[in-house]
Amino acid sequence: MYPPAFDYTAATSVEEVLATLAEEGDGARVLAGGQSLIPMMKLRLASPAHLVDINNVPGLDYIEAANGHIAIGALVRHNDIVNSELVGATNHAMASAAPWVADPLVRNRGTLCGSVAHCDPEGDWNSVMLAARAEVVAQSASGERVIPIDDFVVDFFTNSLAPGEIVKEVRVPKYLGKGGGAYLKLERKIGDYATVAVASQIELGDDGKIAKAGIALTAVNNKNTRAEAAEAALVGETPSDELFREAAELAAQASNPETNVRGTADWKREVVRVYTRRGLETALTQAQA
Repeated sequence: MYPPAFDYTAATSVEEVLATLAEEGDGARVLAGGQSLIPMMKLRLASPAHLVDINNVPGLDYIEAANGHIAIGALVRHNDIVNSELVGATNHAMASAAPWVADPLVRNRGTLCGSVAHCDPEGDWNSVMLAARAEVVAQSASGERVIPIDDFVVDFFTNSLAPGEIVKEVRVPKYLGKGGGAYLKLERKIGDYATVAVASQIELGDDGKIAKAGIALTAVNNKNTRAEAAEAALVGETPSDELFREAAELAAQASNPETNVRGTADWKREVVRVYTRRGLETALTQAQA
């Protein structure tokens, strides 16, 4: 199936992108990697009247450390994250997730910011962003605003961008102390969406207790979801097998998976339970290294 006809602008500056979006309104969509948008257009699940291609816009392909966070620009590809020494040294959950995103073809073209904006509940990046307490920088012709990821991810394929806004950047906090993280994903075959996945992250205080914790779930709710009760159970506590089992149980309770061809709801909850515990154990080992 072919998509309906649409207008196309190959923008060469951020100003041109924002001006076109302001002029075209709700009918315009931004095209970066296109690895989610183009298939949806071909299936006629999305029918934008105007595509604004940002691939020729300079200065959007950066991965930088600034003001306590890692800044990821709008044209940073998934494989840029895979190959980034900065990400590998400063956020283990991101480094762990990047090779799991789809397949090599998608990783070469798709972008982290595009995936975050897409808000697919089976997508990988928003769980990592939720566990890390990331922020989204949205820009429009009228200015810029910074949106906490919890407020940005609204629902099934729904974000909180206003008409005319683009995701210019995603900011991921660096560890303040000793930290670690992991992304564990179950998929039927290489390149598939997650059947279940869990992002885990912890930071240790000087006393060895857990100062910060993040746990987020993929593909078991109608959006990527933080397991807030599990996080709260960890903070202020000394790491232990029993504590991690308790947090894993709370994470499983935060999931509401469906029984389908990929497995039963009870089995998926058990995967959440096991992956949460394993992820926390991995994060602790990294934090103590």
